[in-house]
Amino acid sequence: MALSWKARRRWALFALVVALPLYIVVAVTVVTLFERPHFLLELLIYVVLGILWAFPLKKLFMGISQPDPDAPRQD
Repeated sequence: MALSWKARRRWALFALVVALPLYIVVAVTVVTLFERPHFLLELLIYVVLGILWAFPLKKLFMGISQPDPDAPRQD
């Protein structure tokens, strides 16, 4: 079932405002559970985790900055 443009826009806003900060807190908490790794390894972990969150949400964010395609045209 495909989401409407409005629903995708709302879910994208939820993902950026609620889910992403929670993801950041979880990622930092998990990294701090381990003994302090080398600086470059820690940086690599944060870079990978910083990119990894976007792949599952890519379809959600596609086209939400465009005008609503289902809205009536104003000519």
